[in-house]
Amino acid sequence: MNGPVAFELCESAALVDSGAAVPFDVIYLGERCRAFAVRFQGQVQAYVNRCGHVPMEMDYVDGQFFDSTGQWLMCATHGAMYAPASGTCVAGPCRRGLVKIAVSEEAGWVHWHTSRQLQPPGG
Repeated sequence: MNGPVAFELCESAALVDSGAAVPFDVIYLGERCRAFAVRFQGQVQAYVNRCGHVPMEMDYVDGQFFDSTGQWLMCATHGAMYAPASGTCVAGPCRRGLVKIAVSEEAGWVHWHTSRQLQPPGG
């Protein structure tokens, strides 16, 4: 693959502020991983679904990442809290933040963008 490529992820309407995430798969560090996109304060954000404390998926229930206040992304296993806009760890047993995935929104669609670090499965 030469350079970044954009892939349609979902319709913009599928992401509601502080609501359920849209999951998708990526290849990260040579391994197939789950990733997720959410909307927070009107902006779409996407991350690899791995806690910064222990590399395990963060959601007990598929697509549920926000805490009860809708202000933080939370690891259901470890209780670590992350800022939705940056992926920075703000509370809990963190060693690092979340791995951010480049996304854009145009004409009613959300797209995710490949990088050297993140690729689509089979791509």
